[in-house]
Amino acid sequence: MEKVLVLDFGGQYNQLIARRVRDHHVFAEILPYTVPIETIRENGYKGIIFTGGPNSVFDPASPHYDPAILDLGVPVLGICYGCQLTAWMAGGTVETAEQSEYGKIDFSVQKSDSPLFFGVPEKSVVWMSHTDRIKTLPAGFEISGKTEACPVAAMENRAKKLFAVQFHPEVTHSEFGNQMLKNFLYRVCECRGDWQMDSFIEDTVARLKEKIGDKKVILGLSGGVDSSVAAGLLSRAVGKQLTCVFVDQGLMRKNEGDFVEKTFTSLFDMNFVRVNCREHFLSALKGVTDPEEKRKIIGTEFYKVFWDEIRKQNEKGFFAQGTIYPDCIESGKGDADKIKTHHNKVEMPKDIEFLGVIEPLCDLFKDEVRRVGERLGIPKELVWRQPFPGPGLGVRIIGEITQEKIEILQNADWVLRDEMAKCGYEQHLSQFFCVLPGVSTVGVMGDHRTYDHLVAIRAVTTDDFMTADWAKIPYDILARVSTRITNEVKHINRVVYDITTKPPATVEWE
Repeated sequence: MEKVLVLDFGGQYNQLIARRVRDHHVFAEILPYTVPIETIRENGYKGIIFTGGPNSVFDPASPHYDPAILDLGVPVLGICYGCQLTAWMAGGTVETAEQSEYGKIDFSVQKSDSPLFFGVPEKSVVWMSHTDRIKTLPAGFEISGKTEACPVAAMENRAKKLFAVQFHPEVTHSEFGNQMLKNFLYRVCECRGDWQMDSFIEDTVARLKEKIGDKKVILGLSGGVDSSVAAGLLSRAVGKQLTCVFVDQGLMRKNEGDFVEKTFTSLFDMNFVRVNCREHFLSALKGVTDPEEKRKIIGTEFYKVFWDEIRKQNEKGFFAQGTIYPDCIESGKGDADKIKTHHNKVEMPKDIEFLGVIEPLCDLFKDEVRRVGERLGIPKELVWRQPFPGPGLGVRIIGEITQEKIEILQNADWVLRDEMAKCGYEQHLSQFFCVLPGVSTVGVMGDHRTYDHLVAIRAVTTDDFMTADWAKIPYDILARVSTRITNEVKHINRVVYDITTKPPATVEWE
């Protein structure tokens, strides 16, 4: 299988670059800039993409790389910081720009015959985010694009297949960025495009059968898309040799535990075990308010319950989980800031021995997981469920988690979803949900003064979840949602709407 390396220098769009490459049917993997050049040389990559990053390349403390990477004979595309780093490693100079560029900027192609800009008009809009710029070109390079404030917005050494752009082609705001990435893959790297979902399923099922043989497999099931698709692949491979343990911690959406049980017992050829442990989780979370601590406790307790169930079965086999690619690369790898800890990155207990760990989705992004789910025949309402945090409603309740707060949030969230489904507006939203901020406000209900909970509604539109805009839901729909929540859900007397983009906010509140 052809592979392209995304070499990460701490850029916020590292995953997005890899996903854009995969959209063109070329497999991409992300490695930190600390990976040895010998590893890169041995892996036989068709191309290498340097990501952006928050540093200045002329700062000695900034992430750098062995300049020999430019002499491997492998095509390179440097993006933003990666553009400046390419110039720096090749003998050019970089300086602080007289004028920084942020957001949408007019870009002019200077070399119409450049393979990188095939099919790209002379004038277009690109997405910039930089304070430094290339001052002097390295030997053998030519300027292939510019902006008003950046004379070297793109450069290339066609003989060595080295290309670099100061802007971010992976972001949808760059009008022809997707075309540029496609050009790099097919016109520069000469890829065939052999990364297909159908072949992934066939190859994965075959590998699972070979690895598992006649042994048993235990899957920790959360009820989300990832573990559901992992269960589908394993079920297709080994059938009744698979046991899915569903730990219902009481932090799911209203009636969701029953939905998960009904779906899995009717859809898959497997053994299904449901463990109801709401009180256990409430006890473990009592008095806890810090979001990172809540995530850690929920993830740890989930697996404590899971391990106890495994001990009861007393049968040695493989351990499987629905880990996907972002779970492996977001938890503080490289120089990227750690935004949150993923709940499924845990240590196994020493007293339980497994034959091995199976993570059939560990090379896939979320959108690829959904496509696999569709091809496996998993119902659309499960495959296309909106993103739901691993810790569940535990991170949508700000402050201490109590059973009363869970029920209030479940009921409010159910009203929001019901109303969006009835009016058909849910198809216009990438994600929407309710948050209980832990704030009480004064209200008047039935001529009586109240002092009760405020609930916030969060709804966003996005192509990639790297950036997101708050959804412009019509006022009449919001009015109906507010009226229904305050009338139908006890202990809520005020509804507010979150109108913050990402960034500066994140989609979730915690």
